[in-house]
Amino acid sequence: MQQELISRNNDLKCLRDEGYEVEIRGGYLLIHHVPYLNSEKNICFGTLVSTLTLRDSNTVARPDNHVIHFIGENPCEIDGNPISAIQHDNNSKQFGEIVVNRSFSNRPPDGYPNYYEKVKRYADIISAPPKSLYPAVTEKTFKPVISKDYETVFNYVDTNSSRASIDSINSKFEHQKIAIIGLGGTGSYILDLVAKTPVKEIHLFDGDDFDQHNAFRAPGAASLGDLEKHMKKTDYLASIYSNMHKNVIPHGFYMDDTNIDRLGEMNFVFLCIDKNSVRKIIVDYLLNAEIPFIDVGLGVIEVDGKLSGLVRTTTVTEGISSQALSSIPMVDSDIDDAYSSNIQIADLNALNACFAVIRWKQFLGFYIDFVKEYNSVFSIDTTIINHSRDEA
Repeated sequence: MQQELISRNNDLKCLRDEGYEVEIRGGYLLIHHVPYLNSEKNICFGTLVSTLTLRDSNTVARPDNHVIHFIGENPCEIDGNPISAIQHDNNSKQFGEIVVNRSFSNRPPDGYPNYYEKVKRYADIISAPPKSLYPAVTEKTFKPVISKDYETVFNYVDTNSSRASIDSINSKFEHQKIAIIGLGGTGSYILDLVAKTPVKEIHLFDGDDFDQHNAFRAPGAASLGDLEKHMKKTDYLASIYSNMHKNVIPHGFYMDDTNIDRLGEMNFVFLCIDKNSVRKIIVDYLLNAEIPFIDVGLGVIEVDGKLSGLVRTTTVTEGISSQALSSIPMVDSDIDDAYSSNIQIADLNALNACFAVIRWKQFLGFYIDFVKEYNSVFSIDTTIINHSRDEA
């Protein structure tokens, strides 16, 4: 991927062809062996690190900012004082596996038009002092840089995380095996959000076909050809989200007590079904296996020509399971209540999914969680959310 990307983009190719030691690692461009003087006037070599903005897997865009990061000591003038013209931030930061020591700022009036101009400008400034003392010193070594193995669950680089500098926070999703049971409206939106995180595997469980009505409450836009294939929901959605995430695994059957042990290897489960007796089988298994989960519920009814209802999100984890369980319906009933209505609206499904995924991310430590909420109910009528929190 690295060599192909460099070859297809003139600015990166020019850097390589002129002899810079170019490496692409994840969503970052690294330029190695940049000479500089430290405070003791010794020649050292550092690495420039820039976020890499991609239009697609093969094309880089214009740099999204003028700041560049550096691995090394503070570059100095020939008198041993730091180069003041580029000082920006001398605090270390971690971008995934890359640890930078500081960052520099030198902004042209119109910004940098490409990565060649950005890298060359900073390399020239940093290397000017040692070159003035030792003319043979150069950053253009023509040494080939072999890309380190960049294992990722995505089919293309997550440059959004690198641009936002949240790679190290994103690493909390790694090694997680996630199950989504029920791929109706809410479950499909949960998949849409989870598929954009670097979890190890996403397992989809549902025995239903993807029919025409499903197209109106699922993310994206199914084609007529898609509907005519009469695919399982799991197969249809896996075919779409496998374009982004490598490990979306479909299981086209309903969950029951004969196959419930398929959940045994999961780290977290999203439960998005409407049959309460099946919900109880799954909940009992997850509690016994000590697997944390989130159960969602959406109930919409018609009142005087308008829709009313509730959106529920219940989180069951170690320590608050007994409190949370009272919020989960686990007995089938023929009586219409707030959670038995089958009216599904895409925006409410998406909202329910957002609540669930945010709580999951809080559980993993991606988001801060001060209150340890185990149940929330959003009222469509009032747009008020009623919370139940862990009081311990």
